[in-house]
Amino acid sequence: MTALVLALIAGGLVGLALGALGAGGSILTVPALIYLLGFSPAAAATGSLVIVIVTSVTALVAHARAGAVRWRAGLLFAAAGLLPAVAAGVLAARLPEALLTLMFAALAALAAVRMLRRRTPHGTGTVSTGRAAAAGAGLGAVTGFLGVGGGFLAVPALVTVLAVPMSAAVGTSLLVIVANALVALMARAQSAVQLDWALIMPFLATAVLGAWDGRRLAAKVSPAALQRAFGAVLLTIALAMAVTAAW
Repeated sequence: MTALVLALIAGGLVGLALGALGAGGSILTVPALIYLLGFSPAAAATGSLVIVIVTSVTALVAHARAGAVRWRAGLLFAAAGLLPAVAAGVLAARLPEALLTLMFAALAALAAVRMLRRRTPHGTGTVSTGRAAAAGAGLGAVTGFLGVGGGFLAVPALVTVLAVPMSAAVGTSLLVIVANALVALMARAQSAVQLDWALIMPFLATAVLGAWDGRRLAAKVSPAALQRAFGAVLLTIALAMAVTAAW
C-alpha cells in the first residue's frame, strides 16, 4: 500500500513538471522508481521511457490545442539529433559515469544561468531551418553523450538559440522528448527487463492527470515567471547532480 501511494504521488509530480515545464520526465522518474519504488536501474530506465512517452504525448496534445507547439522546429530538432545521439552514446560508454554526471551538471547549470539572466524572447514563430537543425544535432549529441536531459536541454536551446517564446518552447520540447524516448525504448525492446506494472500503471495514471494540470498552470503563469521558475529548477537539479557525482 505504501508503494502504491508513493507511485501515485510521484506520478503526479512528474506529470505536473512535464505539463508545465516541458521537461523533468526522466530526471524525476528514474530516481523515483529506484529510490521510492525499489526498481533496478535497468527496469527504472525502461519503465521511465514508457511513463515519459505516454505522459509527454498527453501534455503535447494539451499544448497543441492551445497553439503552443512549433511543429517545424520540434521535428527538425528531433530528426537532426537522432544520429548524433547514437554516436555520442557509443563514446559515452567508454567514460566514467561520475565524469559524465559532472559534465551534465555543468552544462545544466550554464543553461539555467542563461535562462535566469535572459529576458523572455518574443519570437515571431519563424524558425531558421539551419539553426534548428544545428541546435537539434548539438542537443542530440549532448543527450546521447550524457544520457539524460532531453527536455531540460531542449527548452533552453529553443528559448536562447532560436528565440522561441517560453510558452511555445515548453510544448515544442515535448515533441522532442517523445521522439527521443521512442527511439530509446525501441532500442531496449530486445532486453529481458521485467517491469512491475502494478506500480507502473498508477504512476502513469497520475502522471497523465498531472500533465493536464501542468498545462493549465503554464497557461496562467506569465512567460517571464515560467522561464525564471524553469531556470531555478534546472539550477537546483544541476547542483544536486554535482553533489551526487562528487560523493
